Amino acid sequence: MTPTSIPTKAFGRTGHDSTRIIFGAAALGGMTQDRADATMAMVRQAGINHIDTAASYGESENRLKPFLADHRDDYFLATKTGLRDGAEARAQLETSLERMCVDQVDMIQLHNLVEPDEWDAAFAAGGVVEALAQARDEGLTRFIGVTGHGVRIPGMHVRSLGEFDFDAVLFPYNFTMLDNPAYRHDVEELLALCAAKNVAAQTIKSLAKGRWPADYEGRRFTWYEPLSDPDAITRAVGHVLQDDRIFLNTTSDAAKLPTIFAAAGAFARGELTVTDAELEADTTAQGITPLFDGGDLERITRADIPW
Repeated sequence: MTPTSIPTKAFGRTGHDSTRIIFGAAALGGMTQDRADATMAMVRQAGINHIDTAASYGESENRLKPFLADHRDDYFLATKTGLRDGAEARAQLETSLERMCVDQVDMIQLHNLVEPDEWDAAFAAGGVVEALAQARDEGLTRFIGVTGHGVRIPGMHVRSLGEFDFDAVLFPYNFTMLDNPAYRHDVEELLALCAAKNVAAQTIKSLAKGRWPADYEGRRFTWYEPLSDPDAITRAVGHVLQDDRIFLNTTSDAAKLPTIFAAAGAFARGELTVTDAELEADTTAQGITPLFDGGDLERITRADIPW
């Protein structure tokens, strides 16, 4: 089979030409090894060349180990730490390397750096930023990024980029969130800064439908409810790819991967364009609601994560 044609773009200043679809390896967190192997075979078949995982994604790093043993040189490999203390974050990075059986990751990211007290701790003497910069100097990672959830995160990323020269940022991006004028303004400010500094801009939650209904009793592969209609998923993917400044990180519901990859291929062939009118119609028809609201829906707890 021929790999899917997926558009690529320079990943900021890293020198890596990444597929604009980045595999979100949170999808592996609750899988058996056999299922994870099959998922990674699908990722490779699609032509994806960038993997994003985290120490907190269940068994994800362990599940990647066999794949990386054979294909490490073909992939940009990123992981994350949610710790703010420098010594603890350094130890977690070393554990991540051991789990994946690699000597180095291409990028380590500060996971969900949003809350002001955590921000202060991260940038303080002995904090995670100092420790990861040292790890980079020692060759354990090549680059350092910062990620986050919620409507506050683009503004926090602007603040973080003013304090440290991060190589990449990651933030939520979908039509419903961008319908919030204040959020759109902050995203545009962040993207302008990323362009000026040659910082890679990654996006998440492109397929978010909203929070799970309180009475939902089925299986959950994501902490939020993703879109399920293939046409709506295709348009959501197209909406992200039409902005050539950004990358799309895939959802942790691996069942959506074939539709995402097919949509990216259609976009690369010039067969997929998406209008705001279509996205507005999907918002109504699919019952899409904001995933974050700046208030009660802003924080994510460990209980929200399915592993």
